Amino acid sequence: MSEDRPPPAPVQSGPPPAGFFEAGAVAVARALIGAVLTVDGVGGVVVETEAYEADDPASHSFPGPTPRNAAMFGPPGCAYVYRSYGIHWCLNVVTGPSGHGAAVLIRAIEPTLGLDAMRARRGIGDPRRLCAGPGRLCQALGITLAQNGLPLDRPPFALDLRPAGAPVLAGPRIGISKAAERPWRFGLAGSPYLSRPLRPAAPASVVGPN
Repeated sequence: MSEDRPPPAPVQSGPPPAGFFEAGAVAVARALIGAVLTVDGVGGVVVETEAYEADDPASHSFPGPTPRNAAMFGPPGCAYVYRSYGIHWCLNVVTGPSGHGAAVLIRAIEPTLGLDAMRARRGIGDPRRLCAGPGRLCQALGITLAQNGLPLDRPPFALDLRPAGAPVLAGPRIGISKAAERPWRFGLAGSPYLSRPLRPAAPASVVGPN
């Protein structure tokens, strides 16, 4: 299956190495847990992701390229930004070779940098609610369609990989009906900043620290 392409090398602190995003979406989604993501210096630690592969019925890329999902078929490591339900922006990072059509949804981060800017954009003060969910995250970081197609390792984005420092849990993705059983949602164990609690259904779903 397409998600079985070689995973990234073991995570070490620093920018993503060459070829990091060319791996399968599932491997990249797990490896991004613990990374620090910022937009113009505002952001924090990635604590929750979801993988969407090209052969995945739940993926936007499954029917093939469209004007909306064109960035998903672009170079690996670039942003795919779309509007959910006509209301919220959602940020994904493209994975696999160009033209493949896979991506990782950034579902939640622990806010650590630029909290005043996030609070102003979100209109709330509780740090646990600033970026707990893809729509909240994009509002807090100021992400819109203007960032669609931009590389995540260049300004205004910055991405530094770091070991998660705690076990990474895997479980079913949220809010989908197709291929809902696939354990392609990843979260940092014990984090209070997840969009929803993530408890593995079986010991095999605890995939360990990065």
